[in-house]
Amino acid sequence: MSHHTNSSAAGGRTGVWLIGARGSVATTAVAGCAALAAGLQPPTGLVTETEEFAASGLPALPSLVFGGHDTAGTPLPKRAEELAAQGVLPHWLPAAVTAELAAAEARIRPGGPLPGDGRSRTELIEAFAADMREFTESTGVARTVVVNVASTEPLPAAGVWPASSLYAAAALRAGCGYVNFTPSTGMHLPELAQQAAASGLPYAGRDGKTGQTLLRAVLAPMFRQRALAVRAWSGTNLLGGGDGAALADPAAAAAKNAGKARVLADNLGTVPEGEVHIDEVPALGDWKTAWDHVVFDGFLGTRMVLQTIWQGCDSALAAPLVLDLVRLTARALERGLSGPRPELGFYFKDPDGATSSLAEQYAALLAFADRLASPAPGEGEGR
Repeated sequence: MSHHTNSSAAGGRTGVWLIGARGSVATTAVAGCAALAAGLQPPTGLVTETEEFAASGLPALPSLVFGGHDTAGTPLPKRAEELAAQGVLPHWLPAAVTAELAAAEARIRPGGPLPGDGRSRTELIEAFAADMREFTESTGVARTVVVNVASTEPLPAAGVWPASSLYAAAALRAGCGYVNFTPSTGMHLPELAQQAAASGLPYAGRDGKTGQTLLRAVLAPMFRQRALAVRAWSGTNLLGGGDGAALADPAAAAAKNAGKARVLADNLGTVPEGEVHIDEVPALGDWKTAWDHVVFDGFLGTRMVLQTIWQGCDSALAAPLVLDLVRLTARALERGLSGPRPELGFYFKDPDGATSSLAEQYAALLAFADRLASPAPGEGEGR
């Protein structure tokens, strides 16, 4: 796999507004982008740095400018040191990119709504949108993409606007592209559909596909293509970190598990027996272990079993995908593409109207890369 440095076709810098800007994924993305921009590490895990995207006119990594919202108070340089202590980041990296981390930290604004916040829904959306607009204007970026990397929310009650949807509405109001990397509601609120459609902005989501579901998206089509009957597919996740704490809430875990089950249903055509269990183990920190146990029937009903073990670091798996999505969405915004981008389904458990087969999703992504490359800079082409 050859790597290269992309240069933005139209020039200018690109803003990245992170919801959950002091979280593990956001910290890893900011520190990682700085490390790649300085040539300190190779761009392993960044699909957009492969040769297939060389002509797509994506914004260069050094041109990305970071800011965001968060309700947590630990500053980014300190968060990076914590992640390095856990082995998530190289031990030397926080010191090497401390200036970039401090610059991003200075552009983080208080999120919300916190308990006791008396502002109305309209006031909250306008306040968040004002922060996004101020960021775009003060940094002089050509365009901004908002990315939700905050902790998973429980599914909201009918008529309730969760925080993720307030931020999504603010992104539309501020004229930003939008990516939902979490299972939270975000743009999937019925009341937001019309605004999203009328906005002329590109958006993508939801729920980044980094580990267990990535593996399922590859294995499930194999069984179907070989005409093997899957009888049961069970899974267990052990994870710590912020994600583990959030998913200890059964309602939040249900939101996440829906995407894992959907991949099987879409690829197998049936829903096999078995469930996915998520257990919080705080001592694991940012690391997670996922087991899958697949029972299937072969020729003449011969019963067989496949077991997999995936041990990964959530933030190191997610951060390069976040950077990929920012670059692709920013280029779509530059090209005047609007609405949901099913071409980005490769990155998500619950994509916007796309197939769940990883191979088909990758083919669609490469076709999108060609489409982004085609017209001259400055030529919009609508949907």
